[in-house]
Amino acid sequence: MSMFCYQCEMSQKGGCGSTGATVGTCGKDENLSRLQDIMIFGLKGLSAYREHLNTFKPKLTKEIDDVMSETLYFTLTNVNFNFNDHINQLMKVGSAGVKVMNLLGEAHTNRFGIPTPVRVPQNKVEGKAILVSGHDLEFFEKLLIATEDKGINVYTHSEMLPAHGYPELRKFKHLKGNVGKAWFDQAKLMEKFTGTFVVNTNCIVPPKKNCSYIDRVFTHKIVGIEGSTPIENYDFTGLIERTLACHDANGIDLNEDTTLVTGHNYKTVLTLAPQILKAIEEGKIKQFFVVAGCDAPGKPGEYYRELTQNLPKDTIILTSSCGKFRFNDIDFGEIEGTGIPRYLDLGQCNDSYGAVEIAKALSDALKIPINDLPVSIVLSWMEQKAVIILLALFSLGVKNIYLGPKPPQFVNEDIFNFLAQNFNLTLTTNAKDDLKKLLIA
Repeated sequence: MSMFCYQCEMSQKGGCGSTGATVGTCGKDENLSRLQDIMIFGLKGLSAYREHLNTFKPKLTKEIDDVMSETLYFTLTNVNFNFNDHINQLMKVGSAGVKVMNLLGEAHTNRFGIPTPVRVPQNKVEGKAILVSGHDLEFFEKLLIATEDKGINVYTHSEMLPAHGYPELRKFKHLKGNVGKAWFDQAKLMEKFTGTFVVNTNCIVPPKKNCSYIDRVFTHKIVGIEGSTPIENYDFTGLIERTLACHDANGIDLNEDTTLVTGHNYKTVLTLAPQILKAIEEGKIKQFFVVAGCDAPGKPGEYYRELTQNLPKDTIILTSSCGKFRFNDIDFGEIEGTGIPRYLDLGQCNDSYGAVEIAKALSDALKIPINDLPVSIVLSWMEQKAVIILLALFSLGVKNIYLGPKPPQFVNEDIFNFLAQNFNLTLTTNAKDDLKKLLIA
């Protein structure tokens, strides 16, 4: 077998390469696959030496610790063959996920302010324009500063949409709106978008060889594709020059002209705690649905739109990540007589931990264990960041999670049975039948 990979939801049945293909669904070829394997093998060996060094000089291992972790050493051949130890190690990884998401969220709010709700124009483009996709808010702020008063408008795409909620970012008048939906619409989008396109973190789609926009694509740090222009040391000179040389944009035909709402950081949501508790006591709020996760192309993802569309009007939807683009164009309105919005966008995928903070606050106020709260969790997964979020929830003892739209191929029957037995993990089937099981009578 020339290549094999089954780490994402787009993988072919049995794993990419299992039928002889030399290129994965994502576009990764045999060479890239093998290079990535070598990276992992190298880190395994390096982790062993790090552990040895840590025995003698712990203070010298900091920079090495930033590159690898105990978990990579755990996966080294002939280290551990105990099932329970593996589960415990996964819980350690999950706990680290909780910590890192919390620390990243704090860093964002300390730097850019606590997000507040904002309505963002969708697919309304004008003038010289830059479209930014990714998660790196520090990069985004530097770009806004560099392009201020340059006659350039800046737009967000996919996971960058929540940037509009931060006070210190939306103060820039040339931050205009959002264009497109989840990450995988890039190729279609850039054929129609007349400005430049910047991808600053993962979730880039390799363009086809005959595409017309590769000279307008700019990348940052870890992101790279053949023919794109890398932005180094936050030098935006080339990007600005290329943008100014582009044709002016006068709208974009995506058969959609609406607005999207974002900016419901959990700290903002918790300011509504008295109103929410009162609405629960009065029976106006019956249930909360956490419908979050990352999206992948294809019809199976429409499950989440059908699910949210059919939720009763006395329920609240908490969401995050790019999976929300399946349904964030719907006006869900408010809980009747309360002014509380039914749709709450917590932010990017790393902001998913905010749903846990809200659940913990509800648990404390209502004196009800988290797993007994009127909260249902339905997650979508695409790639590895969704895996760490799921492990983070497990490490906190969160149960009763529905996961879809397709089962992970890297989980076999024994592992799934363990998760089903200990965490009541359930795979999604169809929205109609699942909703019957999820709704509290």
